[in-house]
Amino acid sequence: MNTQEILKFCLERGFLVDKEVLSLFDETSDAESVKLIIERIKESTNQRIITKNLFNQNRDKVFQIFSMLPNKNQQQLEKLKIKLGLSIEISKEFSTENKTEEKTEKITIQNLNGVKILSAFSNNHTKKLEVGDFTKYFRNRVNEMKRILQGNAALKNLVSINKISANRQGISIIGIVSNKSVTKNRNMLLEVEDLTGKMRVLINTNNPKLYEKAEEISLDTVLGFSGVGNKEILFANEIVFPDSVLSERKKSPIEEYALFLGDLHFGSKMFLEKGFLKFIDYLNGKVPNTPEVEKIKYLFLVGDIIAGVGVYPSQEKDLLLKDIEEQFIGVSQVLDRIRKDIKIIISPGNHDGVRLMEPQPLLNERYAWSIYDLKNVILTGNPAYVNIGSKEGFSGFDILTYHGFSFPYYANTVPKFMTEKTMNFPDRIMAYLLKNRHLAPSHSSVQYYPSEEDNLMIRKIPDIFVSAHSHKSAVSYYNNILMVSISSWESKTSNQERMGNEPDFCKVPMFNLKTRTIKILDFEDENN
Repeated sequence: MNTQEILKFCLERGFLVDKEVLSLFDETSDAESVKLIIERIKESTNQRIITKNLFNQNRDKVFQIFSMLPNKNQQQLEKLKIKLGLSIEISKEFSTENKTEEKTEKITIQNLNGVKILSAFSNNHTKKLEVGDFTKYFRNRVNEMKRILQGNAALKNLVSINKISANRQGISIIGIVSNKSVTKNRNMLLEVEDLTGKMRVLINTNNPKLYEKAEEISLDTVLGFSGVGNKEILFANEIVFPDSVLSERKKSPIEEYALFLGDLHFGSKMFLEKGFLKFIDYLNGKVPNTPEVEKIKYLFLVGDIIAGVGVYPSQEKDLLLKDIEEQFIGVSQVLDRIRKDIKIIISPGNHDGVRLMEPQPLLNERYAWSIYDLKNVILTGNPAYVNIGSKEGFSGFDILTYHGFSFPYYANTVPKFMTEKTMNFPDRIMAYLLKNRHLAPSHSSVQYYPSEEDNLMIRKIPDIFVSAHSHKSAVSYYNNILMVSISSWESKTSNQERMGNEPDFCKVPMFNLKTRTIKILDFEDENN
């Protein structure tokens, strides 16, 4: 890295960088990314000298800037994250048992208003994390995914890796992908581990259909492989993903509607207030010839309901309200105008003043007390499973909400997503995560808490999967699962421009629980 270029950049902006900080970036050639990281720390701390201690004190903020960087050199960025202490370089060797226990309480809550929160997790994570916690986390993931995969008919002669003999034979294995490379002959070589050992799996470039499937594989996913081989190497002829499939698309006996929105970014100068007030007028029956509004019973807000503070470089110039508590007070006053028979289900995103580490807890009552005061609001963490519309004789719809913080990672690392600019087609990423039965399978895709139970795993297949974060509106089906991606209520920012995002504005998908028809309501105001 050009150290002089970085020093000049800092001096021009009136601050200095400690030598220890500069040494962290020795192996990184991406000077623009380094500038963004340093500038972010300066804006967040208002210190004139940037030291290594400042990095340690602002780990969440530094991780967030990493999530926004274009992955020009993923390997360099990963090394840098390890040096900064944002990622733990772990070996997923599963042969050693870890005796440390950390209990995560799973709760089922039934709300009297007909909304059931099917997942909530204790967030009292006070113990110091160790490498063993991550090892145990991955061990448990392998065990759970194995139970899902082992019933697949394509995995014939399923064996543990340590049971494979030196003789060539037809076998299948299930394991976690710990390494992925391409040989000089352009074949793909995977390193796969189960709880008993590890082995190589080769996908031949002469099998284009299978090779294309293998290109989709992300590190740390748990998959099944079938083929011919011995204890040294398996020549795969089949790759099996855990996958999510529903046998039917259920329908409610009662006509009710659910609406899905998020990414309000209230407090931003670019908040599309006129459009949102039009939406509230619609909900309150003030728009002529809209008899359906009386049957709207559920409103989901899937994260980033406020703009937050210090979320991306130079955000302050984009803010109308520069205090998080004021932002929450303002948005709660707007939401309070919605008629009270509509249940508003709110989950957090990366702008909402909660930790980035997933699963994210409920909104912080210290800042969001005004949201807690709203009588028709139900708060969840992120991700969350919510059941709506259950009646006698009808189980209701299971809805998985996830803000989508992991999406940029896969958009920038899965080859076909990179060529398709998939952040502008978020339902493709959603389908990919459903296929992997995990919201963030790769260790580096999000910050996460390595609890005994993997809270980002998709154990229960939802009827509806709802996400935000991309600011793109999309509705489609994957194996009978309805996928809904949510547009934005903030006009395009310079940060989105840098990221190459093309957001949609003020679009609200409306789902009829009885007929399953979906109508996209448009509240975009040309005069905003």
